[in-house]
Amino acid sequence: MVTTHVRRGRYLDELVVGDVYSHRPGRTVTDTDNVLFTTLTMNTQSLHLDADYASRTEFGRVLVNSLFTMSTVVGLSVGDLTEGTTVANLGFSEIVFPAPVFIGDTLFAETEVVSVRESSSRRGQGVVEFEHRGLNQRGKLVCRARRTALMLAAPTG
Repeated sequence: MVTTHVRRGRYLDELVVGDVYSHRPGRTVTDTDNVLFTTLTMNTQSLHLDADYASRTEFGRVLVNSLFTMSTVVGLSVGDLTEGTTVANLGFSEIVFPAPVFIGDTLFAETEVVSVRESSSRRGQGVVEFEHRGLNQRGKLVCRARRTALMLAAPTG
């Protein structure tokens, strides 16, 4: 007999406070990624778009848009944690970017389950707080963000 397996996130009941998920594969950031994200979001900051300007800053080169970095770090977690099991994002907090990301850097992500509780108003659902951490190819922390999500409990019956 053949069993079909479908990739999905974790249900509320499967999330354990303190567990850390290491997400793979990583994602190498290209110039196209940065320019497209930056222009789509109307963030015309010269540090993200103008190589000549950026070359004369303390960084010496174009910086990757920090919101692209955060989005990618959170996105890397979806397959392991929330694909098909999340109801909604409730909010983000404590977002920090302790080191810059440059074109050609590879982002890796890990996520810690910070808190889990059943919803008092939504049966079969609960609230989970995740801490997403983005690391570059050298293992340096480049992004940390707390995310609160409404998650499904495992189906019964």
